[in-house]
Amino acid sequence: MPAAGSATNHPTTAWQAAYGRGPDPVRAYSEAIKAVECAAHAVIQPTNARATLEIRNARHKFSAAIPSPAGDPIAPAEAMMRALWEGQTSRHGAQTATVPEPLDAARAGVHLAAALPRAARPDARTP
Repeated sequence: MPAAGSATNHPTTAWQAAYGRGPDPVRAYSEAIKAVECAAHAVIQPTNARATLEIRNARHKFSAAIPSPAGDPIAPAEAMMRALWEGQTSRHGAQTATVPEPLDAARAGVHLAAALPRAARPDARTP
């Protein structure tokens, strides 16, 4: 879909970086985040060219594929997005040394990215 931008390219690159012949965990994790950001961009902040995975102000635009027993259907997907986003340790520099993502974290990030568009989807009733 045109609104998804380059979302179709990032999952493939993430998977190859995580499971290919020469794994690159930092790239795999980065591409996983980009895949989710691209897929969600048109729903979360369509007019913001630098949108992130923060859905706090756009929760009403989503519905969940699996109902939540806690009564908040978006909470599991929101937690998955937060875990993916905050788990990337090499994204920003700091006063301490930047720690690259280990391969197991990168692979987990790739799987989260694959599951997220199905866990929380744009609500068909939202314009």
